[in-house]
Amino acid sequence: MTEKSIYEQAKVTDKPGEECGVFGMYDFDGSDVSGSIYYGLLALQHRGQESCGIAVSDTSGPKGKVLSVKDMGLVNEAFNPENLEKLKGDIGVGHVRYSTAGSSTRENAQPLVLNYVKGTLALAHNGNLVNAPELRRDLAYTGAIFQTTIDSEVIAYYIARERLNSKSAEEAVGRAMGKIKGAYSLVIMSPRKLIGARDPYGFRPLCIGKRDNAYILTSESCALDTLGVTFVRDVLPGEIVTITPEKGIISDTSMCISKEEHARCVFEYIYFARPDSYIDGVSVYHSRILAGKFLAMDSPVEADIVVGVPESGNCAAMGYALQSGIPYGTAFVKNAYIGRTFIKPKQKTRESSVQVKLNALKEVVNGKRVIMIDDSIVRGTTSDRIVHMLREAGAKEVHMRVSSPPFLWPCYFGTDVPAREQLIAYNRSVDEICKIIGADSLAYLRTERLDEMVNELGICKGCFTGKYPIDPPEEDIRGEFDK
Repeated sequence: MTEKSIYEQAKVTDKPGEECGVFGMYDFDGSDVSGSIYYGLLALQHRGQESCGIAVSDTSGPKGKVLSVKDMGLVNEAFNPENLEKLKGDIGVGHVRYSTAGSSTRENAQPLVLNYVKGTLALAHNGNLVNAPELRRDLAYTGAIFQTTIDSEVIAYYIARERLNSKSAEEAVGRAMGKIKGAYSLVIMSPRKLIGARDPYGFRPLCIGKRDNAYILTSESCALDTLGVTFVRDVLPGEIVTITPEKGIISDTSMCISKEEHARCVFEYIYFARPDSYIDGVSVYHSRILAGKFLAMDSPVEADIVVGVPESGNCAAMGYALQSGIPYGTAFVKNAYIGRTFIKPKQKTRESSVQVKLNALKEVVNGKRVIMIDDSIVRGTTSDRIVHMLREAGAKEVHMRVSSPPFLWPCYFGTDVPAREQLIAYNRSVDEICKIIGADSLAYLRTERLDEMVNELGICKGCFTGKYPIDPPEEDIRGEFDK
């Protein structure tokens, strides 16, 4: 095995990558918010581990002065008491980022801070625009100079441009929303306002919290719980919320569309979000339990134990065990200190990245028929190793159940599901995939179960069905112009 291939295994897991987590806070009492944003980002770390940043401003100080810290790596690596202490301000935004290959650079870290004629703007974005390249070209031909390769900068430019002809920052956000297409949850800091916006389809989550005289906007409710913040509500798909001391929460729903058109990313419920989060009123934990129950109903098999592949396979495994009556067990020990950040190994190193992350418990599986639940199979590059690991630990049979349907199409809305040719399910039957991964049997969640799993919320199933809520772009947007 070459040095490069080992490194690629380590860096690119066989999971769809989520694109980002956002967090914003405005304390009307004037207290510093950087510490709370830091802990909020820690709670969102699962949404992105490549870079992070915090930008703050003091609303009682010089208008438009923004202090920021951004760096590569995890939140607790990028921030320390010294640089947090320097971030003095009562309003701020934070961001954790996951990127696809080739764009993991410090320049692309967020929040983005723009200084322009009307003042300053700090923006954090989660999602992907399908028309980013054409918008970028339009801006470039009118003199825009880009500092990054991310579509978030396109959004920031359009908001700044529209602000020149708008009465307020929130009106400029609404006008920019009329031009951008795709998936986006935005948290924006202007000198005296905290603004949140969600695309009309609701691809990515965004919610509001309140603690004393402070308001919070964030990707997931689990970040509110971490800070002891009261959940207020979700930002509606298409809604713009403006938070100020004078008026509290101001809502603009002029960009909203009918509920029938909503297209939340179903993978938030299957894999991306933390199980203790609620998204649009639906418990992520309950959704995963239901997925496991549906697998037990639709694809039963005789076995001695049900186990989950940590972490997101565990809830579905519990659901399968509850429905089937087969005991639930813990078959894997996970190294808690391994994220997506790996030291590049030397050429002679032969350790499998899977074994660095997971080890099987022989006492649990030896001599047993095992049902192994995982949330997805993308390329199939790790499933075969995990099945092999169970067999090495003495499992008599390994039956794999997957709590999502087969990936058959790429995603253009903020999930790095790759081109069809890289998907193991493309042009292969379930039996063929089963042989490739070395399992005794294999079954996926039925696509029609997805709606039941999320209580009939409007969801996007494009990566499973090829039917997208928005026409996919004619040119590939998932390389240079990723989130």
